Amino acid sequence: MVDAVLFDLDGVIVDSEPVWEEVRRAYVAAHGGTWQPDTQRRLMGMSTGEWARYLSGELGVDRSAEQVATEVVAEMVGRYAERVPLIDGADAVVREVAARWPLGLASSSPTRLIAAALDATGLADAFGATMSTEETARGKPAPDVWLAVAARLGVDPARCVAVEDSSNGVCSAAAAGCRVVAVPHLSYPLDPDAEALADVLLPSIDALTPELLAGLRR
Repeated sequence: MVDAVLFDLDGVIVDSEPVWEEVRRAYVAAHGGTWQPDTQRRLMGMSTGEWARYLSGELGVDRSAEQVATEVVAEMVGRYAERVPLIDGADAVVREVAARWPLGLASSSPTRLIAAALDATGLADAFGATMSTEETARGKPAPDVWLAVAARLGVDPARCVAVEDSSNGVCSAAAAGCRVVAVPHLSYPLDPDAEALADVLLPSIDALTPELLAGLRR
């Protein structure tokens, strides 16, 4: 039985992971840091505070974590003001699922970017609860944000389906007890351990149907 469906934002509804990577890569290069081969994989799912500290500390950016967060998010807001990269068909999928179940949004994006994305895509009214990992103690792969969104909706996480794209996101939703539908980005495939945690693996978001969701069983 499914009581609610919880969506990630980046990589599921908006194709923002490449934009995040471009912005943060350029920022690291401009401020004396060194991008590592595993950096993008590690960043996916981190809260704002976590990735800002990572860029400032481990990657050697010559700015404080607070400055990193402020300046990178400001650049992302500027990008979103030009264009929010909605994934083809994602808005229709969200609307179709919202017609049947309450929806929640559990995102690693800062609150202001979540608001900008939902306003630009016209989906703000589709979600009964939204939350950024800025509001939780830990980002993904910890389960905090999924547990908090389920609590806001008043539902048991074990009776929720989470829709995710990243390895850290899949691990976090599974740790929260949700059933997990994974829709990995072609440029950022799932790690084998994360893929093993997904109940369903889809090639694209438009393959997500109410019939598929209703059929998920423990």
